[in-house]
Amino acid sequence: MRAAAVETLETTDTALVDKSVNTIRFLAIDAVEKANSGHPGLPMGCAPMGHVLYDKVMRYNPKNPYWFNRDRFVLSAEHGCMLQYALLHLAGYDSVKEEDLKSFQQWGSKIPGPLGQGIANAFGLALAEKHLAARFNKSDAEIIDHYTYVILRDGCQMEDDDAEIAFTESVDTYFEGLGWHVIWVKNGNNGYDEVRAAIEEARAVKDKPTLIKVTTIIGFGSPNRANSYSVHGSALGAKEVDATRNWMALRAFPCSQGCQESRHTPEGASLEAEWNAKFAEYEKKYKDEATELKSIINGVLPGGWEKALPAYTPEIPADATKNLSQQCLNAIAKVLPGLLGGSAELTSPNMTLLKMFGDFQKAALEESNIRFGVREHGMGTICNGIALHSLGLIPYCATFLVFTDYMRQPLEFLNLVNPESSL
Repeated sequence: MRAAAVETLETTDTALVDKSVNTIRFLAIDAVEKANSGHPGLPMGCAPMGHVLYDKVMRYNPKNPYWFNRDRFVLSAEHGCMLQYALLHLAGYDSVKEEDLKSFQQWGSKIPGPLGQGIANAFGLALAEKHLAARFNKSDAEIIDHYTYVILRDGCQMEDDDAEIAFTESVDTYFEGLGWHVIWVKNGNNGYDEVRAAIEEARAVKDKPTLIKVTTIIGFGSPNRANSYSVHGSALGAKEVDATRNWMALRAFPCSQGCQESRHTPEGASLEAEWNAKFAEYEKKYKDEATELKSIINGVLPGGWEKALPAYTPEIPADATKNLSQQCLNAIAKVLPGLLGGSAELTSPNMTLLKMFGDFQKAALEESNIRFGVREHGMGTICNGIALHSLGLIPYCATFLVFTDYMRQPLEFLNLVNPESSL
């Protein structure tokens, strides 16, 4: 299957791509070196994947980062965040200028080095796409068809200086057991065509998600520190930077003029214009659905939605708050098209069921009751991902108070991203 995919792709101009990939690597190296803080090893190892995704595969508009049908990218290997900042800069995003790269991890910087829960957030993004596609796509109008891509590190499963000290499981077999399609790219350092062919193979698999295992060398290109823990979480140091720069034949901050003049700017504008025209045709045929979808995209609540809420007075007999909560959820579910959610295997005790909808399942992606299983942390981070997908998607989740400690990190993340959100 992969051989066929490779045959349909243009052969890569390796010399040109090497220069592009090494530019990504050195933007990360220089930024970390200037800050004397950060993680250069992952960007150096994963730069080929990032290049293939941003240059050859993903659909996006750098001048409108919120275009609805753009592909989503999540860097779950969050400590290597300079990879993403370098990619955004080179792709032409105004949010990451060269001066921003030079102030990486400094006081007042717009590009700090965050830690998050990326892989589970990505599940939420992908879930939201599948849910909306099932609700609004038509046989003659597929208007929601974007992808969610994730780079996740060994540590998203398990990490140590030598992973085999603490972790000997076969991640491939584990994901296959979960029903995923699994591909192994054995040369992630400069096997650009192999990486791209694997992504194309993954896109062709429509009935399950895909894990692409990419074997890389951490700190690739560093003559003395590559493939060692010493390149993981500290600057290379001036002598090693010079040695690496000589090996890659690049100057300091290798991209200045021209980086923001990316060809992806006009290409992205064209992709968005094509989709807007497609949506305009959809709106002519399916006016009600288009109105509802636009409210989800723009986050505009229907006028008077609050009138659907039950009215309570002191004279009404006392009732458990979880019962009152379910009454409110089911009342607003009738008027808020973006409401969906559930509980960590406590639907009945928590009273979170939306009675007018069925369960979100592989064969019923349009339904709004999500069964998260006994995994509060995953539940919280998935809901955060759903909320980040579209302004008008309103995820909710529930568990018992004693279990909310398992959700501490997703709650903190939620309030960092949106301080107005309620816990």
